[in-house]
Amino acid sequence: MHSHPHGHSHRAETGRPNNRRALAAALGITVSIMLLEFIGGWWLRSLALISDAGHMLSDAGSLALSLLALLLAARPVSPGMTYGYSRVEVLAALLNGFTLMGVAGWVVWEAVERFRNPPEVAGGPMMAIAAIGLFANATSAWWLKRKGDVHGNLNVRSAYLHVIGDLLGSAGAIVAGFLMYAFSWYEADPLISVVTSALIARSAWGVLASAVRILMEGAPRTVSKRRVEEALRSLPNVVDVHDLHIWTIAPDFDALSCHLIVHEDADAQTVLREAARHVREAFCIDHVTFQVETAPCQTRVCQT
Repeated sequence: MHSHPHGHSHRAETGRPNNRRALAAALGITVSIMLLEFIGGWWLRSLALISDAGHMLSDAGSLALSLLALLLAARPVSPGMTYGYSRVEVLAALLNGFTLMGVAGWVVWEAVERFRNPPEVAGGPMMAIAAIGLFANATSAWWLKRKGDVHGNLNVRSAYLHVIGDLLGSAGAIVAGFLMYAFSWYEADPLISVVTSALIARSAWGVLASAVRILMEGAPRTVSKRRVEEALRSLPNVVDVHDLHIWTIAPDFDALSCHLIVHEDADAQTVLREAARHVREAFCIDHVTFQVETAPCQTRVCQT
């Protein structure tokens, strides 16, 4: 048996400066509007506004955490951290998901009390304040969507979902304010809050599931292990594939390792280059490690 380690190509970091700028802009906007909505909600006795300000307080912390995680993740690898600090972003996304769920649960708890004894709320001023919040949240979401990687980076996506949650909260506060202003239906305030919280919790669950999957080293959802096995077995001189592992080290940083059993007269370096090229082009995985074998390994009898 002989093995050949294959060189690795690490993911590009070109998106990080844009992610940092987008998060910093969203953080500044969020803190400003959070203060406005909290003061307005306390003055008007509106749970919808206070809950939205609570979302924004959570979001401000989450945006700051995501920004800090980006800065830490950009640190170079070291002898003690051979993969670098990329998983700091996953941890930040996990914490952001938990805070989203916590805020949603708190709002529902408060809404139950409001259903029993709904207070009178000034719908007109409430709509005005919520409209300002809606505009600010839309601006933050635009910054993150346009400048940040909300699809490929789980950390940025978790921050983006916080902002979207605030946007929904502001929209809900406008609807609740209108219903109370036009029809004196004060139960609309807690009702809209519950609906908004349910939407936020649903998004938070997706972030939590993705973060846990990465931390458990699950295979990327976009890559089929069966298809990878079939593709590698179809390569010239490859007899069989075993001990195939595919996992995600961090967002947009997938890795693969496996053993390739080849014909005895095959050129191992040629097989390695072809296997790495095929995996990179077909499955977008750059970080690969192959071990080439020409004899049965201890865990499996090679097919001939």
